Amino acid sequence: MVRLLQLELQKLLLNRTSKILIFVSFILPFCVILLSSIKINVFGLFTLELGELGVFNFPIIWHLTTFFASQFKFFFAIVVVSMIGNEYSNKTLKQNLIDGLSKKEFILSKFYAIAFFSLASTILIGLITLCIGLYYSSYTEFNIIFRQTDFLLAYFVKLLGFFSLCLFFGMLVKRSAFALAFLFILYLLEWIIFGIITWKFNVDIAEKIQNFFPLKSMYKLIDQPFQRIAMTKFPEKTAMAYDYAVHWYEIAIVLGWTALFVFLSFVLLKKRDL
Repeated sequence: MVRLLQLELQKLLLNRTSKILIFVSFILPFCVILLSSIKINVFGLFTLELGELGVFNFPIIWHLTTFFASQFKFFFAIVVVSMIGNEYSNKTLKQNLIDGLSKKEFILSKFYAIAFFSLASTILIGLITLCIGLYYSSYTEFNIIFRQTDFLLAYFVKLLGFFSLCLFFGMLVKRSAFALAFLFILYLLEWIIFGIITWKFNVDIAEKIQNFFPLKSMYKLIDQPFQRIAMTKFPEKTAMAYDYAVHWYEIAIVLGWTALFVFLSFVLLKKRDL
């Protein structure tokens, strides 16, 4: 595993574009820190500072930061599809296979790189969140600080699943731009199917089925936190209540898709004439 990961990291770091995109992928999550410094001037009457409103209290901050950080995943998605496109355009895929790398090892090297960067991003977000929370949070008890850190697990699985999907599309079309376009097509397709099911049955059934779709299941791992923040400010508004927790079956669904995408990538490579 270490050998394959080192091989892939060497390829990525020797590519100038990949290095820039990887750098941006790790710098952008620091934008979460900017949230804590935002000040909103309300008609010159008073100033709202997000850091003083309690939105960075433990444990809700784990939900908030992982949700916002996950919005930056598209930058590393470009790296994933590019590393496949470059293999074909630079003929390095064929050369690797000639040099003794099996097709299985080739796909595993890509997956190990995806898992490595997903884990590194998760650790980074965890440290950023901990620092912001310790600075702003009113709660400093150990059990409260580390409550709901399962959002970090959800964040890792979300990245792993999304990048594995990008890996599959990269293997399918062999071109970075087309692979990214397929993500948009899949997004539209999921909503079209949702609309058809709603028309044939009802919204409740359609939503339950939609939660098993690839992109939707990844999104459901970390639901939007805005409604939850509003609930803390207006606890009497029971109509705002919703299920924002991380569930084991949601993680299982995304891990299932992840395994399928990696397997299909291997099948494509195995059957393709190089």
